[in-house]
Amino acid sequence: MVEGTPQAGAKRARVRECLRELVEAGVPGDAIPSERTLCERLGVSRPTLRAAVDELVAARLLVREHGRGMFVAPAKITQELAPAGPGPGFNLPKASSTWAGRVLEFTTLPAGAGIGRKLHLTPAADILYIARLRLVDGEPMAIEHLHVPAELVPGLAPADMESGDFYQLLGTAHGVEVHEAVQAIEPTVVSEREAKLLGVPVLSPALRFERLTTDRTGRPVEYVHSVYRGDRYRILSRMSLAEPDPPFDPADTPRHRSGIPSGGLTARGTGRTSTREDVQRLL
Repeated sequence: MVEGTPQAGAKRARVRECLRELVEAGVPGDAIPSERTLCERLGVSRPTLRAAVDELVAARLLVREHGRGMFVAPAKITQELAPAGPGPGFNLPKASSTWAGRVLEFTTLPAGAGIGRKLHLTPAADILYIARLRLVDGEPMAIEHLHVPAELVPGLAPADMESGDFYQLLGTAHGVEVHEAVQAIEPTVVSEREAKLLGVPVLSPALRFERLTTDRTGRPVEYVHSVYRGDRYRILSRMSLAEPDPPFDPADTPRHRSGIPSGGLTARGTGRTSTREDVQRLL
């Protein structure tokens, strides 16, 4: 069979799914059978198997170790955003594993026009700018760029940003009670500097987070944008498609929900949504 034909592509897809099943059945660090064993088991050539393996290595589901073989990659780390109650919004449970930070920059500077608008400050007002590398179990996970009104955090030191929960620190040490945040997420790729800090190839896929946090009075207390490794972080959503029962109208035409085939899923009642953020570990 010629590589690149539809038949070869279908066979590679089948092999890829078989490999995914092996990954899902194992735990991080488990060895995957040798190429020879897999070729015999799946009835495929080595080039077909290697093409499928390459895809899973690129997706960071498998790792190759020269002279040792293939292994299940480190597990993704999960954080779930739970519905906060009957109104909009989510609670943010603590993420698992051990988080730490390494401060890259820590300086006071004028807010400038852009950051000033976000934080409701004049361009000349002082902000504290902090860039830090987030580490999970000692492994680089994300780069954060925080902007905080300087008047809110007098005496804050770089060491304060290397462990613990920043929002808890704001409350206990500075009397700032964070209440709400609006966060946007979009795909991006890492720059040369980011790649070096995160230990990934240049232009690797990543996720960019942008968040504005406010206190109970609605005052902005933090603007942060972050880059998370795309190979260690994913977002899962659990959605209820239920709605209050509308009055029946035979003239109604079926509606289409984004991402769901027409007629594929329907439900009635009161709907709620929860979103899980699978980092290999988030905030």
